[in-house]
Amino acid sequence: MDLEIWGIGTTRAMRAHWVALELGLDYECHAIGPRTGETRTAEFTRLNPKQKIPVLRHGDLVLSESAAIVQYLTETYPTPPDFFVPADATQRAKLNEWCYFVMMELDAHALYLIRRHDGLKEIYGAAPEAVASAREYFIKYLDAMAPRIAGPYLMGEKFSIADVLLITCLDWALAYDIALPPAAAAYRDHVAQRPAYRRALRVTYPDRFAD
Repeated sequence: MDLEIWGIGTTRAMRAHWVALELGLDYECHAIGPRTGETRTAEFTRLNPKQKIPVLRHGDLVLSESAAIVQYLTETYPTPPDFFVPADATQRAKLNEWCYFVMMELDAHALYLIRRHDGLKEIYGAAPEAVASAREYFIKYLDAMAPRIAGPYLMGEKFSIADVLLITCLDWALAYDIALPPAAAAYRDHVAQRPAYRRALRVTYPDRFAD
């Protein structure tokens, strides 16, 4: 098959499956998980020397960052009428602002720190003060941006990859018992009704969301 995605069991892998399902793509799913040894095989390491998931292969192209994967899919394949794809530099800048904010401020600076030093403290070491600070950081910046949600979706009336990135982070935060501000909670509940989101949950977390 010409399109393949490696990875299940993580927020970041969920993003790739969700967008592929939103676009109705036929792809092969390699259901390997993190920290199972499956990402450390010689075969997988040739695909991604970082030994992390998700990984997408399309022909000769291999991508291993979730934000890059979802952006590539929406720029390569036809999108549904309700899917926002920027038509000019101004629209692209507005979309990128949301994407970069989510990936840096929420994902990397806050949630991943909590994961490393709370959920995986046996590997990376416990750091309760850093974890508490990361939780406060997440809430502060989510509160700051929540009023800027333009409509049912971040870009207004149309769904976009920015919504995929943000919703997966909001779900991640809920798993850490971080309370969402009302506007963000309502937005999250609305987007979570999308059929492709529910299908992606079953693909990404088959043990938790079995049919």
